[in-house]
Amino acid sequence: MLQEIAEISDGKIYGVNDMVKAACNDCEGCHSCCEGMGDTVLLDPYDMWRLTGGLGKSFEELLAAEVELHVENGVIVPNLKMAGENNRCVFLNKAGRCSIHTLRPGLCRVFPLGRIYEDGNVTYFLQREACKKSNRTKVKVSKWLDTPELKKYHCFLADWHSLKKAAEQICNAGEENSAKTVNLFLLNLFFRKPYEAEKNFFEQFYERIQQVETVLPGYRENL
Repeated sequence: MLQEIAEISDGKIYGVNDMVKAACNDCEGCHSCCEGMGDTVLLDPYDMWRLTGGLGKSFEELLAAEVELHVENGVIVPNLKMAGENNRCVFLNKAGRCSIHTLRPGLCRVFPLGRIYEDGNVTYFLQREACKKSNRTKVKVSKWLDTPELKKYHCFLADWHSLKKAAEQICNAGEENSAKTVNLFLLNLFFRKPYEAEKNFFEQFYERIQQVETVLPGYRENL
């Protein structure tokens, strides 16, 4: 995997305290990364907590217009919807600006960086050709991510990634009933079940993850 990353990156791996050439003057005059993304802007439970709380909409209400579901590696995952002639993000306004900037998903915040999951840790790499802006300047990774409680967020990212990988193993094992059970369980528990907007997300997530063992017994040990 690291070899594949090296082919599309600047060859460096960044931690949250490192400086990276990612700042793009607030994307002035550009929204290329908000078009033509298909189903790749994936949403995790933290993104859903932000969106449902910030917009005052339920998961089902978001599914009606702004979010859709697709199957990736056998697992059902939500993603931001693209629409219109230019296949634009539905949250891009007429002026070409993000209408949910303070609520934007983690993959939007990290761009043009990519994530590396290894040994329970999360680090970053700079995608060479991802951003169309040519005059980018250096910014501290933690500032670029613009996410509070970053240490807890990274723990969540690593645990969510591990959980998805465990689910993929079961869903790709060839047993249709098991794949259906796992998918419905995860979708209902981590997305359809409402989050309390005023309550700390990480507390809610780890309360729910305790229930995962009932469907994915020993999932951590099997990774």
